[in-house]
Amino acid sequence: MNALCKAALLAGLAAVATTASAAADDEMKALATKSGCLTCHAIESGTPGPNGMAPIGPAWQDVAKHYKGKPGADAFLTRVVLEGSNPYGSHWKDQVSGLAMPPNKVAIKEADAKKLVKWILTLSPK
Repeated sequence: MNALCKAALLAGLAAVATTASAAADDEMKALATKSGCLTCHAIESGTPGPNGMAPIGPAWQDVAKHYKGKPGADAFLTRVVLEGSNPYGSHWKDQVSGLAMPPNKVAIKEADAKKLVKWILTLSPK
């Protein structure tokens, strides 16, 4: 295979991967919207909360950065989504206006929470 063919093949594979990634992003954003997650969380770091105050919950890019490379992060965060978090053990103190994450078992199924958390952990600042 000559260099031109290799370059064309790589460009085609990159385009397919980009399209698949955009479709996954759209699917996860729709799930987050439907489940009410975007009421408290932004996707991108630096997004202000209501009325210019600190956001209610951490931006998902910040969550991804905080948990990058930590074993068991996906299982831990899925549990937090479903069961809520402890207001006395928050490591987001002074960064967000919310005290704790409420349980969301009624808003999102466990399988969907797992998919959403897995996607969140892939995010990086733009």
